[in-house]
Amino acid sequence: MMEHTEKAPNGVDLEALIGTVAAVKAAPSLARFRFRVHNRWVAGAHSKTTIQGFYGTGKEDASRKNPFVLEGDEPPVLLGGDAGPNAVEAVLHALASCLVVGFVYNATVRGIGVDSMELDLEGDLDLQGFLGLSKNVRPGYEGIRVICRVKSSATDEALQDLWAYSQEISPVMDIVRNPVPVFSELKKA
Repeated sequence: MMEHTEKAPNGVDLEALIGTVAAVKAAPSLARFRFRVHNRWVAGAHSKTTIQGFYGTGKEDASRKNPFVLEGDEPPVLLGGDAGPNAVEAVLHALASCLVVGFVYNATVRGIGVDSMELDLEGDLDLQGFLGLSKNVRPGYEGIRVICRVKSSATDEALQDLWAYSQEISPVMDIVRNPVPVFSELKKA
């Protein structure tokens, strides 16, 4: 992990970040990425997702020598074995992770030091939608609340502006807030 130094404020290599932004400005096609995951059902509600390669900066990226493996399951009260977080908890994790990256990277660019940052997220969900018991209840979250606590010497105004900007540019916030076309097909194995 990078230390908080002049070269790496907030643990971010500022020169590399500025270089990346300049490269994408000069060649917008470098900004096109395609992320992939592979999921395999184990049993019951338990599945495993493997994440490794992706396409980005104009080529296939194979820099990850080992895949990330994420377990998905349900708690016992929802008939699972509790081998991992359920899918809607994973969405909250993805949102929190994305907001942190956007906040810290942009704080670094703005010269704002971040001493600590913690997020608490909650989502409300009514199982009647998922269980098919009511067509009037959506199967997904009815609402998500995000509380962010930041320790920094920056002004409240600077931090509020940065927090608003971080939400505005967050890919996961955008995915959660706006409909995304999803194309799916079933193939018999």
